[in-house]
Parts: sequence; structure tokens; C-alpha cells
Amino acid sequence: MLRDVYVKAGVIDTGSYLTTINELCDQLPALRPELLWYVTANLRSRVDLAGVTKVLVEEEKGAPIGVAFSLMSGLPLAMARHYPYDFPSPRVDFSSEYDRSTLHVNGIEAGDRVCIVDDTLSTGGTVSALIQAVERQGAKVEHFAVVVEKEGNGGRERLEGEFGIPVHSLLTVRITAGQVEFVEGIC
Repeated sequence: MLRDVYVKAGVIDTGSYLTTINELCDQLPALRPELLWYVTANLRSRVDLAGVTKVLVEEEKGAPIGVAFSLMSGLPLAMARHYPYDFPSPRVDFSSEYDRSTLHVNGIEAGDRVCIVDDTLSTGGTVSALIQAVERQGAKVEHFAVVVEKEGNGGRERLEGEFGIPVHSLLTVRITAGQVEFVEGIC
């Protein structure tokens, strides 16, 4: 089911990277509940959540998966948002393959043990920023669970090398001019 989504995905050039537009990440076409359930159940089965106290997700593309992961695991959901509130929350600047912005991390407290969930790992820019925000709160990231990894953009190497965070993914793809090539995965 997941491979089919990427077979049908459109490939665009962001100016720096090739990326896909698809049902899971962009809701084009609308995200089917059976796909969301399938992806989340498979992702959840890959991560040992013993000792994890919260799920953290960035509000944009990974939010549907993070919400479903929270429901499936029974863990509270923390959200990194692009806009602030009138109370202090950790703020972190990030740069990803398609965006440069600021995230405000809500719901993480000292002592939390966190699993970050997202749709795609490319450069690791967004996740690296979230890890830094979590650590500034006195909490620890235990796992990073992602549906799709883009090979060749350095994300896995960055997270495992720089932060020592295990990356759990369902599918690894290589995106070339106009097509998605499957490198490995269960789906």
C-alpha cells in the first residue's frame, strides 16, 4: 500500500532537492484512513516504547501520523508548532529541504523520554532542531520513527552520528529525475 503511494507520487524540484507530492505527506489525493492506519500500525510495531513518556510531532506533514501514533501507543502527544502563544515554549530555528522557519515546541517537560514521529526523513534538519529543543527542556529523545527515508540527503547519518538517535523507518527511497526508486522496506 505504501509503495503504491510513492509509485503514484509526483516528483518536483524544490530548487535544492527532488521531493514527492503524495497522499500520505500532502493529502493529494486525500489521505485514506486505511493507509494512515496501515502506516501507523507498521511504524508502531518497529519501535520499543518501553520507558517512552511522550510522542513529539511537527504540526505540518507528520501531524496525522503523529496523532495516530499517539492514539495507538496510548502516549501523550506534544506538538511543535510554527506559531507562538503568549506563554514561553522552547523555540528552535530549523532548515529542511523545503522550508526554513521557527518551531515552538509545546508539551515537553524535564525528565520526559520522547519518541519523535514524522512522515519523511531527508536532510534531518527538522528533527535535529526538535532534538535540540527537547534537550534544552531537560528531556531526552529515545527514538525517531519515520515512514519514509530519502537516501542520499544525509538525514540518517546526521541523526545517528551527531545525536546517537536510532532511526526506525518503513521505506527507503531514492528520488531521481521524475521517478521514485525503492531501496528497501517492508511495505
